[in-house]
Amino acid sequence: MLPRSPTGRKAYLCSRTGCSKSLKDTNITNQTYMAEHLDIQELEQVVVRFSGDSGDGMQLAGNIFSTVSATVGNSISTFPDYPADIRAPQGSLTGVSGFQVHIGAGKVYTPGDLADVLVCMNAAALKTQLRYAKPDATIIVDIDACQQKDLERAAFATDDPIAELGIDSDRVVACHLTTMVKDALSDSGMDQKSMLKCRNMFALGLVCWLFDRDLEVAYAFIREKFARKPAVAEANIKVIQAGYDFGHNTHSTANNVRRIESREKVPGRYMDITGNKATAYGLIAAAERAGLKLYLGSYPITPATDILHELAKHKSLGVTTVQCEDEISGCASALGASFAGALAVTSTSGPGICLKSEAMNLAVIMELPLVVIDVQRGGPATGLPTKSEQTDLLQVLFGRNGESPMPVLAALSPTDCFDAAYDAARIALEHMTPVVLLTDAFVANGSAAFRLPDLNEYPEIHPHYVPEELRGTWTPYQRDPETGARYWAVPGREGFTHILGGLEKDNATGAISTNPENHDLMTRLRAEKVARISVPDLEVQGDKDDAELLIVGFGSTYGHLHAAMDELRAQGHKVALAQFRYINPLPANTAEVLRRYPRVVVAEQNCGQLAAYLRMRIDGFAPEQYNEVKGQPFVVSELTSYLTQQLGR
Repeated sequence: MLPRSPTGRKAYLCSRTGCSKSLKDTNITNQTYMAEHLDIQELEQVVVRFSGDSGDGMQLAGNIFSTVSATVGNSISTFPDYPADIRAPQGSLTGVSGFQVHIGAGKVYTPGDLADVLVCMNAAALKTQLRYAKPDATIIVDIDACQQKDLERAAFATDDPIAELGIDSDRVVACHLTTMVKDALSDSGMDQKSMLKCRNMFALGLVCWLFDRDLEVAYAFIREKFARKPAVAEANIKVIQAGYDFGHNTHSTANNVRRIESREKVPGRYMDITGNKATAYGLIAAAERAGLKLYLGSYPITPATDILHELAKHKSLGVTTVQCEDEISGCASALGASFAGALAVTSTSGPGICLKSEAMNLAVIMELPLVVIDVQRGGPATGLPTKSEQTDLLQVLFGRNGESPMPVLAALSPTDCFDAAYDAARIALEHMTPVVLLTDAFVANGSAAFRLPDLNEYPEIHPHYVPEELRGTWTPYQRDPETGARYWAVPGREGFTHILGGLEKDNATGAISTNPENHDLMTRLRAEKVARISVPDLEVQGDKDDAELLIVGFGSTYGHLHAAMDELRAQGHKVALAQFRYINPLPANTAEVLRRYPRVVVAEQNCGQLAAYLRMRIDGFAPEQYNEVKGQPFVVSELTSYLTQQLGR
């Protein structure tokens, strides 16, 4: 039996595990005594944050834990927080990588503000990530990675990081994680470097014990990921079990096991999906629904590259991917594929949009279908390549020479990327126009539980082909009287030979024209075509009939704004939310909605681009603004505090 007194338990643990000097005095009574009965708490929600060196596999551990949670029906929302350094020195403060996951019994909208459980794989992670943990959070620390040299790299002034950071030692689960991984794999035949790559799996196993997770899902994930390296897979599985057993045998943390039971389970097949993967799947679905080949011309750029990676796996589904030599050729090659009759896509981030703008304009004047995916990141220039902003809105609306309108959509969440990509492709093919789909690093790298859709429930896609009855009379810019879109004549159709290019064309004949009246006409026809695209009305959620405050946003801030609205309504305030998914053209009821409420706050992760656009489009509209450009998602508590102040004015 373990000693019953806290002091005795502490001494027993240190004698058995060999606590390092820097953590020897940590009060870790909450870790180790074997309770008579396991205390299992039922929780509504919890936030877990994994953190360590960029090579410690925190994203993998977090993804597996998310998948395990999604499989049992929990609602999840994740936020991978990558360092900007490509490979910072080991143990350095700038090289810390994080992965945060919010798990709920009911619907969760954000990855959470602060973590209930923080996993720190080294001293640098402890120092930099503590700010993302709640004051009473459980903190799991690998004390093998908190030795003197580690503390010096992390710029600690003393050999007691717990005391130096002012952490309540009762919250700390200090374990010799690295040592136990080596012990678990001592008979594996692996070298030490390979063993250390499995440290993340020990942390995963411990967290799975903490939340009563079934390890079989994690094992299946590992076996699939390392299918070509079965020995590596089994080593990782062994370490996961070791982490789970450590939690079980020591009852690590005072609160013991927590469980989040799903309240609402919708039947279906689910997967944990990132926004970039959902975007890729949405494009594949749209191509299948339209009966077309899918072509992606792209150049690798953070954080959009995963779309290229994912689509490259699906040649069997009629997908062609080309990694081009630069952004311009990526867009231009996609435009060539569009002329040839494919669903053409190009993917990039803000810097690539700058480079693609000329080729995007070529798509505007040629009136060819093209989907341009802009996964926004922090800027300007290289800026914060692994962080998230909404700072490309005005660029995609207006950042091209001449009058060059194109539809703009913004995905609301990682799972909504599927629907948004599908809809962007539908609009491009049916209205013969380039379309911009805005996501950003937050939704692109974040993940959520995704119910696999039934494509029969999605609207049909009808490419705007030239009708057979126009053979002999058709000209390249002949338009559909209902939509204003020109017809698509795919090469190879006898009787529809034509030439397109970047010079202005005569509306009637399709021949090159410099006639001023014709140019004015063509400019207006191209704008009218976009304006006539039918999009759903702007939906208002919350107290839509009598709200004293309307929160307005677009794209990926949806979850945070919704969570803020829910919090304010729980406090007794009358609050509503309108989140824009369709930005050009705006929903037909936009002006009516925005003028309906006495106070409107436009919240966005830029310096006011949506607010400026809405002022331009709606006479007399003068909203209040909440703007942040930090490269990080909104903090719901800060947003709620600001909105409460506005309500009290």
